[in-house]
Amino acid sequence: MKIPFNFKILSAAFVLLFASVANGAEKPWHFEAGVGVRNLTPMVLVGGVSYDKWTVRVQGLGFHNDDRDFWCGFRSSFLMTFFRNSPFHISLGIGAGYEYAQAPNNMHQALNQANNAPYLYPYNNREMFDVSGEIWTYLRGLYTQISIPVYYFMEHNAPRLSWGMGYMYNF
Repeated sequence: MKIPFNFKILSAAFVLLFASVANGAEKPWHFEAGVGVRNLTPMVLVGGVSYDKWTVRVQGLGFHNDDRDFWCGFRSSFLMTFFRNSPFHISLGIGAGYEYAQAPNNMHQALNQANNAPYLYPYNNREMFDVSGEIWTYLRGLYTQISIPVYYFMEHNAPRLSWGMGYMYNF
């Protein structure tokens, strides 16, 4: 199988990128990349860009195992960051996102099969499309996120408080 890009050139480009932004000077632009977990989306990729104290973050990912066994999620945030140049900083703002998960419920399927009737839903569904107030904390790469929905466009079996955590690299 032929790879459509040269791995050595890509690796050299990443080294040059990190070397150019890691010289320790105070710069107004900051970039973020990482991975995390959320309570409705088991894994997300996180990316962000900051100018001075304003930050925009985007996170999302999806997984498809079967017609009725999949999840997906996407969330974006607009935040004001405090203590940007210290190892610990906090961001407050507003975010919006859509998350959906569907998985088989084996216990319900077994009860329906034992009774020869569809008494219970054979699949679990969770769905949320909301606008929320957000609080992000960051300490040396580790982040936590709390989203408090203030308006639901759509929700089904969704939690009243959404959270996330993971690791982000700032450069």
